[in-house]
Amino acid sequence: MLNSYYKSQNQDFNLQYGDCIELLKQFDFKFDCIFADPPYFLSNGGISCQSGKVVCVDKGTWDKAASPEYVDSFNKEWLSLCREKLTDNGTIWISGTYHNIFSVANTLNELGFKILNVVTWAKTNPPPNISCRFFTYSSEFIIWARKHPKKPHYYNYDLMHRLNGNKQMTDVWHLPAIARWEKSCGKHPTQKPLALLVRILLASTPENGWVLDPFCGSGTTGIAANLINRRFLGIDNEMQYLEMAKARRKELDNETVRKSYVAKIKDLANI
Repeated sequence: MLNSYYKSQNQDFNLQYGDCIELLKQFDFKFDCIFADPPYFLSNGGISCQSGKVVCVDKGTWDKAASPEYVDSFNKEWLSLCREKLTDNGTIWISGTYHNIFSVANTLNELGFKILNVVTWAKTNPPPNISCRFFTYSSEFIIWARKHPKKPHYYNYDLMHRLNGNKQMTDVWHLPAIARWEKSCGKHPTQKPLALLVRILLASTPENGWVLDPFCGSGTTGIAANLINRRFLGIDNEMQYLEMAKARRKELDNETVRKSYVAKIKDLANI
């Protein structure tokens, strides 16, 4: 039996420490939805700008640039395991950039998933392009796919329609990158904004549904899940980030903090 690294009092937020490929082999629980933010493999010594300062974009050894063959093999291994852990009507979301997203898409097709959308997250506050030799990077892509091509999946169309001013929501989402208030317990180098994860989970999970994040980092997926009454299991192989996720979840037990999050996330404030 697997031992949790951390479990919230009401057991709606669970963390596992270790390599997701090894851990996923050890349990047969099924999830309604999976969100994955795998390595983009773009840590190659490049630079960017944060808060007006030039910084290195290297994230860690887990994100070091790898050969195309390695990237394909890695994606096939973890995606195969995740497919086994989805309910028959479950869906998976995978975020990426051009460094990894084409490999992910090809692997999804190879494994029998049906790609539903490729959402473009257009950042409203991207960092500037220091070199001024090409267009500023201002977007990331999030593939949404269901497990079976011919089995229906969960999609809360009515809610998405309502949140978009009673118009069909498109696959281009204009949302900011993480705000300062989202870094209260520290900052993960690839941390996603809560607004992005809240929308993803509102769209594709039922209330009380189970969500898996095999590369959970600082736990944003779990915080978003708990804010909207979903249950969460996250896996990461970096203890410092699991500690950050744990601290963030404990912070959420403060009702004042929880209410402030709801007020700051547009989709939640408009429900």
